[in-house]
Amino acid sequence: MKSQYSIIQDKERCIGCLSCEVYCLQNKQLSEGPRLCEIVVLGKRKQNGIPREAYVYMSCFHCENPACVAACPTSAMKKREPDGIVYVDFDRCIGCKACMVACPWGAVQWNPEAQKVVKCDYCKDRVDQGLKPACVTVCTTGCLNFKELSGSDSDSD
Repeated sequence: MKSQYSIIQDKERCIGCLSCEVYCLQNKQLSEGPRLCEIVVLGKRKQNGIPREAYVYMSCFHCENPACVAACPTSAMKKREPDGIVYVDFDRCIGCKACMVACPWGAVQWNPEAQKVVKCDYCKDRVDQGLKPACVTVCTTGCLNFKELSGSDSDSD
């Protein structure tokens, strides 16, 4: 099953303020080490003749066939049915980092305080309550949108 959700970024509206990154860490009660979402600076470009940096929002893609899930020896990395959200069952995680090595996107991060992995799970606790992920909620310019995808909109890995 493909994820039925996606976080879409309007790159023209992003100002690189990092509020999404900061609130994600706060919402998940994490230290500054792991980054479950990240604003990547692509470099300078011109917009209407004015130099501007370009920013791209990156987080877990919640792949159709997630390599992190397949690599986990304890089944701590899971793909949730029926919505396709990929998440970590912290009680099962032994901190072996096999999922980190397997993820081609670097979405699985190490939490040195817990000695376990963490990753974006679209704030599944919030989604279950009908709310948007924390990063989307606090986006200063509204450039992040949490979208429910139809079958033809989702991409495979």
